[in-house]
Amino acid sequence: MSNFPHQKDVIEALLQGIQNAEQNFLFWTNNRLSLSSGPHKIIGIHVAQALSAMENAPEIFIDATVADILRCSLPDRKAFKTFMEKNALAQGTFSITLDERFVHQNNNDSISRVIATIKNGVRNSKPEYTSEIERLCKMLHRKKREDSTLDYGVFAFYADLSSLARKKLDKRLPEIIASFDNVVAGFNSLSSHFVSTPIHKVVDVGEWMAGCYIIEPKEEIQ
Repeated sequence: MSNFPHQKDVIEALLQGIQNAEQNFLFWTNNRLSLSSGPHKIIGIHVAQALSAMENAPEIFIDATVADILRCSLPDRKAFKTFMEKNALAQGTFSITLDERFVHQNNNDSISRVIATIKNGVRNSKPEYTSEIERLCKMLHRKKREDSTLDYGVFAFYADLSSLARKKLDKRLPEIIASFDNVVAGFNSLSSHFVSTPIHKVVDVGEWMAGCYIIEPKEEIQ
């Protein structure tokens, strides 16, 4: 079994993937359009490429279902339905799931370690985003370390604004992060922090940045 990459390296790859998507899209459109105008999945594809290029790259799954992730992270693989009912989790998918990489003995021995949601064009705090933060929290919430193999979850996003926007990203980001913090505060087993690129300026286009809001279980709840 290979060593699972450190959180710092995973976050760097997530941010790099978003930046690669932005740079490629600007090149393809001759700097006329920003990434938020890009096709569906453009960020997810670039993020998956960046993650796969890591040393000790994990197994990468795109759009894995809630049920499958729980099967691969709970101590009892058959307990996913009970977990979903208890935590009011509906079936759905997460953009990226990272599993441990090893030689599998069967089709039911995967071990999920990281879940990530990827959003394009994040500019304001919205119920859509805070609902996704809550969904990540429900997947990660636990009493003891051995209750789940999931190490952390990430809300990774690309934010951009037109040069005509009056309220710039440096004013909007604290509001977005504060809305996320309010959700995480409702889960006493979890903590969070935010990592981002600088805000980049593009002449006659606007500004953009990439960010990762990381949610992780505390060591142990007494």
